[in-house]
Amino acid sequence: MNLPNSAIAELEGRIGAKWLNIREACDLSCGKRSELSGSLAGIDSDDTSIVVSGSLARNEFTPGSDIDWSLLVDGFVDANHQAVLERIAPIIKDNAGKDTGREGTFGKLVFSHELVHQIGGEDDTNRNTTRRLLLLLESVAVGRPDAYERVITNVLQRYIFEDDGFADSSASASRKYHVPRFLQNDFARYWRTMAVDFAYKRRSRSGKGAAIRNLKLRMSRKLLYASGLLTCFGCQLKLMQRPSVFPCESVGNTPECVACLRESMRRTPLEILAGVFLRFPHLDEVGRKVFGAYDEFLGMLASSESRNALEQLPPRPNPDDPVWSRARDVSHGFRDGLLELFYDSESGLYDLTRMYGVF
Repeated sequence: MNLPNSAIAELEGRIGAKWLNIREACDLSCGKRSELSGSLAGIDSDDTSIVVSGSLARNEFTPGSDIDWSLLVDGFVDANHQAVLERIAPIIKDNAGKDTGREGTFGKLVFSHELVHQIGGEDDTNRNTTRRLLLLLESVAVGRPDAYERVITNVLQRYIFEDDGFADSSASASRKYHVPRFLQNDFARYWRTMAVDFAYKRRSRSGKGAAIRNLKLRMSRKLLYASGLLTCFGCQLKLMQRPSVFPCESVGNTPECVACLRESMRRTPLEILAGVFLRFPHLDEVGRKVFGAYDEFLGMLASSESRNALEQLPPRPNPDDPVWSRARDVSHGFRDGLLELFYDSESGLYDLTRMYGVF
C-alpha cells in the first residue's frame, strides 16, 4: 500500500506549498486507525471485515469527526454476526468524536450479496448504493482484509466484465475513448444522489446542521465524485497507479483491468487528485488553488470554534456571517479549480469531461 499522502507531499515539494491541515488530518487518521486496529484485534474473521469509511478512510479525520463503519460479511450467514457487531459498536464509539448519522447506513451488518448483485434496479436502494460506492471510493479495513478485498474485487468485476463498450474500446479503432462507463455512470448517479439527499436531510432534520452539510457537499462529497471520474478517465489517460504492471492500452474487460482499478482505488481521493496534477505540470497553479482550498476546509473542521459555528448556522446563513463567508469562499475556490482541471484541453480531460461528464 502507498505511503500516506505521498503524492500530496511530492506535489507540495514541486510547487513550494505547505498544506499543514491536510498533513495533520492524515497523521490523526493514521493514528486513529491504528488505535482501532489494536482495540478490535481478533473480533473479525476470514468472512468478516470491519470497514471504516468517511473522513477516517480518506485521511481527513479531524477533532470532532465521527467514525462511519460497518461489519462487512462475505460468507455463510451466522447468528453470531449480530453479537460480533455488538462487541464492535462500543469500542468504536469510545474512539469517535460523535455518533454516526441517524439514517442507519453505518454501524450495521452489510452483506456482500446486495453490494455485488443489486447494482441498478429497484432493489438497489439509496442505502445499498451508498454502501457500495463508498466501499470503492473511501473505505479501509481495520483488521482482517480478506472479506473486504473479495467484495471489492467482485463489485469491480460486475462493473468491468459486464461493460461491453469498455471491451470494444480497447479492441476497436472505432471506439475513441477507453473509459469504464458502467462504473463511471454509477459514480455520477451517486454524486446526484448525495446532492438530492442533502435537501432531504435539511427537511427531515428541520434545518439543523444544514450549513456544515452544505459545505461538506461542496468539498468532500464533490471530491469523491472528482476522484471517481479521474479514476475512470485514468484508463484512457494512463493515470493508473501501476501502468507498467497493468498495461491499460492492451486490455479490455479483463482481470488485469479489475486489478488495475483496485490498485488505483487504494489511494485516497486527495491522493488520486494529487497524482493527476503530478502528471500534468502545466496545471501546477490549479493544483495550488485546489489543494489550498481543501487545506483551509480541513482547517475549519479541525477548529472547534469554526466547526461549532458552522453546525449552529441556520439553513440559509446570512451571507455576511464571517464563518459562512469564509466557507463559501473556500468552496468557490475548490469548485473553480476543479473546473479548470476538468476543462483543461492540453491534458485531454476536456474531451473526456465533455463526452462522459455531460451526456
